Amino acid sequence: MQVESSEQIRNVAVVGHNDTGKTTLISSMLFASGVANRFTKVEDGNTVTDFDPEEIARGYSIGLAVCHVPWRKHKVNLVDCPGSGIFMTDSRAGLRACDAAMLCVNAAAGIQVTTEKVWGYAERMALPTFLHLTKLDRENVDFDGCLELLREKFGRGVVPLQVPIGSEQGFSGVVDLVSGKATLYERDGDAKGRAGEPPAEVAELIEEHRSALVEAVAESDEALMESFFEEGDLSEEQLREGLRSAVRRREIFPVMVSSGLHAIGTSAVLDALVDVAPTPLENPGLPGREGGEESVIGGEGAATALVFKTLNDPFSGKVTFLRVVRGTLQSDTAYRNNSRDADERIGHLMHMQGKSGENTPHLVTGDIGGVAKLKVTQTGDTIAEKGTDVVIDWVRVPVPAISFAIEPKSKGDEEKIGDACTKLVEEDQALTAGRDPQTGEFLLSGTGQLHVEIAVAKLKSRFKVEVILHPPKVPYRETIRKKVEAHGRHKKQSGGRGQFADCKIAMEPLPRGGEFEFKDEIFGGSIPQNYRPAVEKGILEAAERGYLAGYPVVDFRVRLLDGQYHDVDSSEMAFKIAGSLAFKEAMGKAQAVMLEPVMQVEISTSEEFMGDIMSDLSQRRGKPQGMEAGARGAQIIRATVPMAEMLHYETTLRSMTQGRSNFTMEFSHYEEVPRQVQDKLVQEAQRAAEAS
Repeated sequence: MQVESSEQIRNVAVVGHNDTGKTTLISSMLFASGVANRFTKVEDGNTVTDFDPEEIARGYSIGLAVCHVPWRKHKVNLVDCPGSGIFMTDSRAGLRACDAAMLCVNAAAGIQVTTEKVWGYAERMALPTFLHLTKLDRENVDFDGCLELLREKFGRGVVPLQVPIGSEQGFSGVVDLVSGKATLYERDGDAKGRAGEPPAEVAELIEEHRSALVEAVAESDEALMESFFEEGDLSEEQLREGLRSAVRRREIFPVMVSSGLHAIGTSAVLDALVDVAPTPLENPGLPGREGGEESVIGGEGAATALVFKTLNDPFSGKVTFLRVVRGTLQSDTAYRNNSRDADERIGHLMHMQGKSGENTPHLVTGDIGGVAKLKVTQTGDTIAEKGTDVVIDWVRVPVPAISFAIEPKSKGDEEKIGDACTKLVEEDQALTAGRDPQTGEFLLSGTGQLHVEIAVAKLKSRFKVEVILHPPKVPYRETIRKKVEAHGRHKKQSGGRGQFADCKIAMEPLPRGGEFEFKDEIFGGSIPQNYRPAVEKGILEAAERGYLAGYPVVDFRVRLLDGQYHDVDSSEMAFKIAGSLAFKEAMGKAQAVMLEPVMQVEISTSEEFMGDIMSDLSQRRGKPQGMEAGARGAQIIRATVPMAEMLHYETTLRSMTQGRSNFTMEFSHYEEVPRQVQDKLVQEAQRAAEAS
């Protein structure tokens, strides 16, 4: 649908916990508007916004998708955001692209983990937020009970905009409290419904909640409060305009109701979004920098757009989703990617319906659309007219919490893995992929084990690359505790020219992070100058192979003290061998020990789980570093924990806290491995060597 005025646009991020019916609700809206000629369902695998093979197979969203609904001469852009905690980066991206959030809450299940998380994201972005009670047709649904829970969690600004007609299987319509009119629906009907009068049995419910709505709107504005005191009520026009203003200021959070699966309430939801949700021009703008200074980007001015999603389809190629933040974006026009300081030509702009697009000559301020085959642009980038110096801030992307090593099932697929992972990382910024310089493994990292497993499934279903998933190798190290001297002598005579080299060294420990030092302390010509680097090289090669369990030796200094050579039989190779022999002798004397990487871990949880978490960390050899109060009642636990104990922590934490906690970790330092752990690692290395 082509629109020429930003006033005709509503941008709404549809967010909430898994299984709240977000995708089904959007399908019902597309059906009600006539965009779809039949009602598509998640279980049938044919919805517009769940099109990835993994989404279809699993039955829930794993990435955001965009569609638009033409309604009453308006274009309602809907961003369907995933509800799983491991895909919250996409949800934050969807919120950043929109002017309002519609937070779906399963009326049968109540407030769940992601409900609270997404509310917090919308709060931090100062987004007007609608609360949407879904699945009103389910058994044991109590509308007033749900309202009370929402008010307890989100405050007294939670006020119904609609009330249901009937309950459970008898849910058959919606009453709009602003107009007082009802929309009645046939179960599994056309989703448009028909206008009617509210039935008598809901008159008391309407009166109670309309009074609450009127009072809340009146309290939000002095002029309306005066009118309310004088008249005892507000007119429909006063109520609607006052509500729109209060919603924009996040003083009121309207509650809507529906059953998307049975197409009940759908058209009433669209009416409410058109009537109450803010236009793009009412959005104060997005934070960023212009001319080198912090600024709020929006309104009128040079065309500027924010890229909030990248999709790599094996058939249609790369599609970039963007939101025009100001100005008008034109098709077939050269722009500048200010985030990457590179030129980018936009070809055909599109209005998006899932992964499909309809060409459009331009997108006005606030509109959301897509463009294919951009060369350098990635998610989070700012595209603007040439000559502008503006960059819009992007959402925080979490540091990966867990890594797995992957290897191809087929030997010829090494290069394909790299290319396919690059495309996955373009789509999902919470994924990282690349080779570990320490272990040589190709690592795929994400927010949790399931996140990585889904990425692996995508490699197979979308890019036809099958891989084997392994826990990553822990990059242990070896070092020494004691200062020693050692002697390396290599002598070989087998007819003709022989091999001879002799060196004496001193080895001593360095502080953690000291890596390796080599000092030439020979005075005179006991070893010619040209052979001395060979001694160092032999020591380094031996150190890389390790001594105890095959891990690199670090944090030591070698001093070359003395040696002997032969005019004919000495060579660089002979002194390399002598150096390695001296190293091995020194390691046998210097109290060799193993080191393990220790991670700085930060866990965000609620107070009820702190005891269990602290007990579990203790069993993992963790050392608490402190606790403090976080935002919105969260508790932050900080600890250092050996990496080897954290490889599967995400699964444990989720199970221990019903998914209500999350964690981040990053490398902190190396420290000595406990003796019993070291003995086990040495035995494993010996068995592996014998087996090979």
